[in-house]
Amino acid sequence: MTDRDPGTSVDRRQVLQSAVGIGAATIMHSQLKAAEREPVAHNGRIKQSLVHWCYSKAWPDVDEFCRKAVQLGCQSVELIDPSHWPTLKKHGLTCAIAGSHGFRLGPNNRDEWDRCRNILTERLQQCADFGVERLITFTGMAKGLTKQEGADNCVEFFRQIVGEAEQKGVTLCLEMLNTRDDSHPMKGHPGYQGDDTEYCIDIINRVGSPRFKLLFDIYHVQIMNGDVIRRIHEHRENIAHVHTAGNPGRGELNERQEINYPAVMQALLDIQYDGYVGQEFIPTGDAFAGLEQAVRTCDV
Repeated sequence: MTDRDPGTSVDRRQVLQSAVGIGAATIMHSQLKAAEREPVAHNGRIKQSLVHWCYSKAWPDVDEFCRKAVQLGCQSVELIDPSHWPTLKKHGLTCAIAGSHGFRLGPNNRDEWDRCRNILTERLQQCADFGVERLITFTGMAKGLTKQEGADNCVEFFRQIVGEAEQKGVTLCLEMLNTRDDSHPMKGHPGYQGDDTEYCIDIINRVGSPRFKLLFDIYHVQIMNGDVIRRIHEHRENIAHVHTAGNPGRGELNERQEINYPAVMQALLDIQYDGYVGQEFIPTGDAFAGLEQAVRTCDV
């Protein structure tokens, strides 16, 4: 008997080779599919979150954005309207921190107290109802107020409202912002009163509540103060949330910016930080590729 049967142009060797080829292709396809399903973040020691406003142009559909967050291995989408919180929950995500009155409005100015109080009170209740544990807040713009006047007004205001946060189990997070970068409305905030880490920490300490802490934005701290890792250790008791972005430019966490993010993430682990790190850079190229790089960089 020969390998080639009479009446056919296909011999056994060709059949076997074809079968082996199909099998290998099937295995490769399965491996590729598995790789696609494998989250980018696999260590999981740093809980990562995506800040919605930065990427809403790339993914205007919140369902799709949530799928991307899951694909990246993130656990949260944050600073997103409460109407979308059920969508996050559907995808197994949380909202690490909720938005509130915005940085242009703040309790450093007594004329803005009522508006700030109304917004914060409503959002505190929404957070409590849905299990969102953190709520962002700001000092507001200086508008001619001295640093001391602004701080005193903030302390008095937050002492009045922090009791609600304590009762509802929600932590108010005061964010420090940079005032140096005037190139873009979201890269810097000239005129913002709370533009120094220690200034914000002083307000927090004077209020003196476990439900009033600091939002440590690495990008803003690097611009205004620097010495990021030392400050993480110094203020370890007061850091309740963290944001990222490359400096200069508030872009991706790539080799063109100056912050050593793996070392900064390790510092957070060293102080046993158990909160979230929110990716908050403005994409300059493909948004998903930038997020893949950022999430992988912070997954120490």
